[in-house]
Amino acid sequence: MFTSQKSYAAAILLLTLLGGAQFSMKTMQISPATAFAAEATPLLDSITFGDAASELRHNLVATNSDTITGALGQPARRFLPRPTPDQKPDWQGGSATLTIKVDPQQPNYFTIKLWGDDVTVNRLYLYIEGKQVGYRHLGDVDSLDFGAEHAAYKGRFYYNTSPLPVALTQGKTQLNCEIRSTGRIWGYGMTFDLYQRAMTEPTRGIYSVYTHTDGFFEPPAHEKQGTPPAPQLRVEPGPEVMEQLKQRVNNEVKKYIAAPRPLNQMQTHFLARATQVKWTAAYQNPQAVQQVVKSFDALYSAYQANPKLAEAEPSTYNPDWFGFGPMGQAVSLLAEPLKPFLDQKIEGAEANENITRRAGWTKMLVASRDWHRRNRRLYTNQSMINDTYGIYLSNRGVSALAPDKAMPEPEARRYLYESLGLQPWLGSETDKGPSKSAGENYLQLTAKGLTKELGYVGYYGEVLDWAVKIYDATRPTPGQPGDPQIKEQIVKIARARAAFRYPSLDDEGNRAMVVESIVGWRDAHYGSDVVYAQRTSWDGSPLEIIAATLDPQLIGYAQQMFEDNQYFASVKQRMENNGFRVTAGLLDTPDEYEIIKAQPPSRTRLPMSPAQPDFVFSDEEDGVVALKNGSDILYVSLYWRARFGINNLARVHYVTPNFDRIAVVRQDTQFEPSGMTFTRANQTNTDFAPWLPKYPDEQNSAHAGEVLPIAKIPTGIDFKPGKESVYAGKGDFYTLRYGPYLIAMNLTTDKTFDLAVPRNAAPIRELVSKSSAPGGSVKRVGPRSTVVFYMGAL
Repeated sequence: MFTSQKSYAAAILLLTLLGGAQFSMKTMQISPATAFAAEATPLLDSITFGDAASELRHNLVATNSDTITGALGQPARRFLPRPTPDQKPDWQGGSATLTIKVDPQQPNYFTIKLWGDDVTVNRLYLYIEGKQVGYRHLGDVDSLDFGAEHAAYKGRFYYNTSPLPVALTQGKTQLNCEIRSTGRIWGYGMTFDLYQRAMTEPTRGIYSVYTHTDGFFEPPAHEKQGTPPAPQLRVEPGPEVMEQLKQRVNNEVKKYIAAPRPLNQMQTHFLARATQVKWTAAYQNPQAVQQVVKSFDALYSAYQANPKLAEAEPSTYNPDWFGFGPMGQAVSLLAEPLKPFLDQKIEGAEANENITRRAGWTKMLVASRDWHRRNRRLYTNQSMINDTYGIYLSNRGVSALAPDKAMPEPEARRYLYESLGLQPWLGSETDKGPSKSAGENYLQLTAKGLTKELGYVGYYGEVLDWAVKIYDATRPTPGQPGDPQIKEQIVKIARARAAFRYPSLDDEGNRAMVVESIVGWRDAHYGSDVVYAQRTSWDGSPLEIIAATLDPQLIGYAQQMFEDNQYFASVKQRMENNGFRVTAGLLDTPDEYEIIKAQPPSRTRLPMSPAQPDFVFSDEEDGVVALKNGSDILYVSLYWRARFGINNLARVHYVTPNFDRIAVVRQDTQFEPSGMTFTRANQTNTDFAPWLPKYPDEQNSAHAGEVLPIAKIPTGIDFKPGKESVYAGKGDFYTLRYGPYLIAMNLTTDKTFDLAVPRNAAPIRELVSKSSAPGGSVKRVGPRSTVVFYMGAL
């Protein structure tokens, strides 16, 4: 049994030296509850940037940089844009080399101190002996600063902690390091210039960096910290934005009704939806219906010339997810007014084709439906869109045109149930039946209502806008109830995500709730968006889920948004984007507001709100924990970006009143080994998307050659090492000690694990059961359960 921090670190080092391939912590019988000291370990070294003496002691040499007197009068250093010979901004900016002390035997961490009010989209990366630590895009070890478009933590400092690769620190007492700056990354760019943007402004000020051996970083007591700003109540805007919204939408509606040329599919879809909205110029307007007919005739002619439009029609936002689904929904909405036109010949069809609209449009929609059945997508939001539009709504259109060619409703609705986690997701259809590419029992959502992509997803997991569209798709006609199982499920999603909103300030310093994104697999920004029940998106409004379900708990969240006067601000902010997609998404907003405004008062508020009781939310399928404990708010992803193998890393966001911590830290993972391993490639950009652009120093990774064991893969799953998998890197039992918290999570359905309760002078509280636990005892952690011990004195 290892009973000290040093012994635990030595075990980690041994595993690393042996390749980590055939060992897990379970094999070595380490008890992580006794493997950590109760308090943070002392700092090994620190550098105060902008302080000449401190920089000199650490041999700091900077280029394209300046020093400033920053927050609270503290010195800091910024990196500046670096012009190219043609005087255009380069993608790289300034940098600094330095030396810093490390422990030669234990695993080390590197922490950077930044000011929460600084807003920049620039990035900072750490290099050791010329090798990049972490990945540029969505890696399990992240960059020192990945930028943000909002203030991260107003009036206070925050600290970002990264683990240093053991192979680069073992046997050394000092490292030669470099911090480099770059412009922002746009993760969807397919060329280098689109993906890696130029650096056009200074970075955030870097105040200090530190090295230490405990993942829990405790700032030195003598350092100045900020204080929480007094939150203000937003006073504007108000209801006047609704009239501005209606005018904008109606102008677009009128333009499309009078358009001399056919509309594209999404414009036609918008116009068809507007015919159902009483305050628009399209409401029950025969001219709007005629424009729909003309436009779908033109779409059919385009389909004749290019049948692949049924797979990917370019006016949609992600063409191969939608197909002709928007057309199918429009046809379904206008089933009655379209009847006089359906048995007429299609205008503009090829001369040798004598075809009616009923036959031609049906042909298009069947092709769309069947292709998307054979080309389904695994990630939850993509599955929802593909299955709703590409399959279900295409079929709804067929049902309105030619019922004999439509799939029976239960068969079509199965795809919606699968994408919402009501039934196992069975993959694409093949000639032999469903592919079952994720097995026979994979559900798109956890039992508690979170999406799985592969683990907890922050802002990108806010799928309620698409989930509501699934429910709306099942309504017989607008305003009538949709599928009750789907309604119950989307309420579950909204309630589960409520734990991932925490109190903060908006950009103007007003009281707000913001969405947690730091511990999200697909998120790459800090300084989060204002969100209450539902995010504001191009396609959805913050009241959409509430108006659709009138769930009492969600109504309370909406009323909290009204109290904070953040609703109209969200509408106004949304309208700052002048694009058509946003205009189309605004169509239902006024009616949703009127519905919610009419509801009786509710006392329910978001659980992380200051006056709410302490609680712990855990999801053992996503491996994520959210807790409120006095003034502490803690989010942890225990299953953290382990796409290819067990990485023994967790992501932490620890929100306290006076400063904020984000960190990737080491943890103990017990798992059943498969006997296979994954070796990290020598690449710095990303480890999961080889199609993304390459960097000049791509083959320069500090993690190259690290061997990760692969967990047991369920029988029947097509897998080979290096394939991204929801199974390869997921453990059975996680144990993380972070400061005063000890978290243990059992992800299995049939195993029980023992957890040694630390010996501690202060009282130990278990926050899930709200009971005390004697130090030195053993806690049994049963299947699909989580325990959280708190060893502080709140």
